[in-house]
Amino acid sequence: MLSSKADIKHQLQQQIYPLQGLKHAPVANALNVGLGPIEAAFPNASFPIGAIHEFLSIGMPGAAATSGFIGGILSALMQNNGASVWISASRLLFPPALKAFGIEPDRIIFVDVHNEKEALWSMEEALKCNGLAAVIGELPEISFTASRRLQLAVEQSRVTGFILRQDPRNLSTTACVSRWKITPLVSVPEDDMPGVGFPRWNVELLKIRNGKPGSWQVEWTDKRFHLIPADAAIQFDLRKKTG
Repeated sequence: MLSSKADIKHQLQQQIYPLQGLKHAPVANALNVGLGPIEAAFPNASFPIGAIHEFLSIGMPGAAATSGFIGGILSALMQNNGASVWISASRLLFPPALKAFGIEPDRIIFVDVHNEKEALWSMEEALKCNGLAAVIGELPEISFTASRRLQLAVEQSRVTGFILRQDPRNLSTTACVSRWKITPLVSVPEDDMPGVGFPRWNVELLKIRNGKPGSWQVEWTDKRFHLIPADAAIQFDLRKKTG
């Protein structure tokens, strides 16, 4: 008996995705970090692991917001006592800040190099180590050829890679399975108490291979991501303007 068109399509997708560098976490993997609608944008509604993800940011606020958002994803990738590597030629991340996302700084191996060429080489070598949960590299500029080498490395090791591109000059095509842009949003003080509220971001998924790009506003609370309802964001914006 012939399968339905939907069954045939699903079977073909399962065969094609690995060839394109898209591997998915098993059901038991702790990648469900409350991304909700964002997860629905991924192929099979599952965050692609064993793949390279590209993040764009503008200025220092954007870079800090991007690091925080990635920290939330790392908290899921590293739940099984895994370690990660963070590579940079001019690191700006304050390691203790990772505790806000449930990550102890000593579980991150920070590699500080002299230039972007060394950072790229270090990232490619680190991505070959299958004992790592993730590798993060701060690389403002990367060519298609270089990104392809990184993708080939993770297809063997199944390590997930993140490229942080602050103020990139060239936005040409790369081999990364996704391209994101993260910008900070004003936080909301809890119960109108003074101080800084929980981290908030505007998340733009600009490109996702075999998925559906989109834009969302999210907040990090209770050790996970939460979607900010549109009416809540509007109400807070009105309070700022009239306060």
